Amino acid sequence: MSFRTGILRCAVFFALGALPAAGGQKPKQAPQQQSKPRAGASAAERLNLQETVTLALRVNPEIQAAERRVEAMEARVPQARALPDPTVSAGWMGEPIPFVEKSSQVTSYRGVSAMETFPFPGKRKLRGKIADRESRAAWWEYQAAKRRVASEVKVAYFRYAYLDTALAITENNRTLLEKLTQIAQARYETGKGAQQDVLKGQVELSQLLESITILREQREIATARINTLLDRSPETPLAPAVATKPADLPYTIAELYRLARVNDTGIQHDQRIVERDKDAVALARKSYDPDFSVSAMYQRMPGGPNMYGAFVGVRIPIFYKSKQRQEVYEASRTLAGDQSARENRETTVNYLVKEQYLDARQARKLMVIFEQAIVPQSSETLAASEMEYEAGKVDFLTLLDNFTNLLDFRLHYYRELSDYQIALARLEPLVGVELVR
Repeated sequence: MSFRTGILRCAVFFALGALPAAGGQKPKQAPQQQSKPRAGASAAERLNLQETVTLALRVNPEIQAAERRVEAMEARVPQARALPDPTVSAGWMGEPIPFVEKSSQVTSYRGVSAMETFPFPGKRKLRGKIADRESRAAWWEYQAAKRRVASEVKVAYFRYAYLDTALAITENNRTLLEKLTQIAQARYETGKGAQQDVLKGQVELSQLLESITILREQREIATARINTLLDRSPETPLAPAVATKPADLPYTIAELYRLARVNDTGIQHDQRIVERDKDAVALARKSYDPDFSVSAMYQRMPGGPNMYGAFVGVRIPIFYKSKQRQEVYEASRTLAGDQSARENRETTVNYLVKEQYLDARQARKLMVIFEQAIVPQSSETLAASEMEYEAGKVDFLTLLDNFTNLLDFRLHYYRELSDYQIALARLEPLVGVELVR
């Protein structure tokens, strides 16, 4: 076997390796997410999806901020239900010197008083319910932050895994293409090949170098994104990603709609806001009802007996046209607006579910086409062109085109695999179900 023949056989063997079987049959083993591990990366050092998500949920600042807001909103509930603080007063009348009695003036005195305001029955309860609804809405915002971060981690992880795989494949392809170009150069120098074969090989090498540069930059961006979600420096190096198998989508679109209506954090948050607004309307209507105040006093008079007194006050809403009536109107309009916002969220969620469902379905179909048809057929085409090139029936450019086509199709497969998993990851926060493990 000549050197040229050996190199071609190695190239064909590499292109056929770790690829789906031909003839539309199910392969014995699907293409691995990581074609070639980076040097020095053991299995224990690889980036694991579940561990990365768990770490992000623990350390991400957005989640911690949302949790603190929930705790702050919960602290408002007992405040809203409590009575107003009582007012205690102390004073004197007589001498200009504080609290000095004037014995010659029988009307002078020293005294103390206390007053407490009692809202009309039902107002405190409604204020407490409003605060409780707001705390529940904040809790759903907290859940939304957790789901959003988990989804973003998975999206960044799958992009990083794809770029890692694409970079490894492309770098291996460059090595093989350099050898093929050397063969073309040797044939040209011996008068058995054309100069255009050498030039075409050099152009393809330059394009691969450009692709490698772009992939490396994109991988740095994906690395920075993962580190940001983990609250680390963007420059922190990451290990290669663990290979993941494509998950199944066991739900129909109708089932996904139903799950979203029940589990979407935005819908649940908006529902709590609508319930709060209903209580706010009821509280505004109660503003017509008067609040009461009760006060008691004690006076010590030097020229006569000690005096005791008690008073009851009632707030009278005489400016109801410009105050209470407008308060009810404001609360009613706020309720109507938030009800429209909730309805809009339901419609938007259905669209987002449909969008990600179609993206996932399309990527899944393309994965199957690449896995069971395009890649196997391209592999057979490359093998056939290698034999025909040996027999002098096809030129080097045909062999080179078949080689690069197969490599492109392999990258297409992994990109569709990544897009499929990303679509499922984006579905998760909408339907509240873990689709990618």
